[in-house]
Amino acid sequence: MKRKQFFISAIAAVFAVSTVTAQEDTRDVLKSYSFIEAQGGLQMTATDAPMSKLFTPTAAISFGHYVFPSMGFRFHINGMQAKSGFSDLEQYYKWKYVTTSADLLVNLTNLFNENPRHLLNVIFVGGVGLNYAWDNDELKNLNIPYGKTPFAWKDDRYSYNLRAGLRLETDVTRVMGISFEIAANNLCDRFNSKTNNAGDWMFTAMLGVSYRFGKRFAKPTPILVPVVQDATEVKTVSMAPTTYTAEEYKPEPQPKQEAKLVVKTDKLHENIFYAICMSNPKEGGIEQLQKVARFMEKHKDAKIQIVGYADKDTGNPDVNMKYSKQRAIECKDVLVKSYGCNPDNIIIDSKGDTVQPFDENEKNRCVIIDSEAKYTVEE
Repeated sequence: MKRKQFFISAIAAVFAVSTVTAQEDTRDVLKSYSFIEAQGGLQMTATDAPMSKLFTPTAAISFGHYVFPSMGFRFHINGMQAKSGFSDLEQYYKWKYVTTSADLLVNLTNLFNENPRHLLNVIFVGGVGLNYAWDNDELKNLNIPYGKTPFAWKDDRYSYNLRAGLRLETDVTRVMGISFEIAANNLCDRFNSKTNNAGDWMFTAMLGVSYRFGKRFAKPTPILVPVVQDATEVKTVSMAPTTYTAEEYKPEPQPKQEAKLVVKTDKLHENIFYAICMSNPKEGGIEQLQKVARFMEKHKDAKIQIVGYADKDTGNPDVNMKYSKQRAIECKDVLVKSYGCNPDNIIIDSKGDTVQPFDENEKNRCVIIDSEAKYTVEE
């Protein structure tokens, strides 16, 4: 009963953590990644003994790679202890085993849903491998009537293993995940040290923690903006000389030269960079804010936009959103309190790590300030 309560509590914890950590993610689409995972749980070998008597601990470690969002593979090592017995004699015995297998992983959620971001991923597991068993001394010491069962493991302790299972997987952070996996394993008849002319079945249920690395994201498609060139009208002027008589020649009155008003544009663009977990700019940031203040002094009605960012290779979405917002707010405070700029003309925004304006990851810990002002001059 305690084991059953443990599994129910563990499954509830998986869904509780996934609900708390789920949030909208507007980053680039993840295309592939590698992972390493450690798992632990319970194992049961199917036999004629009562199920409640056959639970034993088990553990596993695996290394894998998702080639596509919907398909990957892993190399899986699982083992520890198994248990079997004779229900009519009320005698049970244990032995040790280890199973290696190559598994195919099919993410059913990504396969049937075009949206690559999910609260929970449902993954089919199928694989083949090799099992090795040893240390069944408990069986040899039992008082088993002669002819009760033919014992195995004379010289051949190896067995094939065919696996099929299902995983529930969710994210805790960008690089860490948790999972719950159940699997059925079909092995040779000699796996449980006795033979009955039928393949043996081993069932496992495990919780896992995985670490993801080597991620590749799909690059956004660049938007091409057509360049429209002004067409200039070309007039053809005849170069043939014109002959006038003295009476016909009268100079044309020259028009008065009037001042021509021309509209010009003054643009502002400043990139201010930061260290990890800092909202104070690096060297040179104050000089850039002074340039922004001079621009606002020159163009009293100009609106400026301050946008904070964070790099996506450090921290997590919540922490990165906090730092990007702090960076934008502190830039506004310096402009208002230190240089007397009009706060009504300053618009702030924060993107966290959802937008990465630079290819170089370090530069994405930044604030970008933009503005544009139009003014009229006489020429």
